[in-house]
Amino acid sequence: MPDAKRLKRLHRVRTLQVGLARAEEARTQAQLSSETQLAQRIAQLADAVTPAPATTAGAVQMAAMAHFRDRLHRSAEAAANRVRMAEQQVERSAEATRGARRDESAVEKLLDRRRAEDLRAEMKALEDAPHHKKR
Repeated sequence: MPDAKRLKRLHRVRTLQVGLARAEEARTQAQLSSETQLAQRIAQLADAVTPAPATTAGAVQMAAMAHFRDRLHRSAEAAANRVRMAEQQVERSAEATRGARRDESAVEKLLDRRRAEDLRAEMKALEDAPHHKKR
């Protein structure tokens, strides 16, 4: 089994990795939130330029609205793709966080096992030590 100094160093590294993984997960969650808000805003804009049946807009205005609506729909598709990509990234970063936490937990168990072995060795040394008689 590795010595105590090596285990402590390994634990520090694993703890740092957990922190970095959590920070990456938070960043990807924020990115997903941002992309979702953008997709919602584009959908609102597309709804806002939908022609109303009661309006008597001219042909040029209708063509402009149709062109703008078409561009908004393309933007909405791109935003939906970005949201899907962000969701996938969130899943990957969450899995990385879970993996880093598992690694850290394994090192903590090794540290605990090492401490228990050290305590048993100290107890054994005390039991084997010569007894002093009282005077």
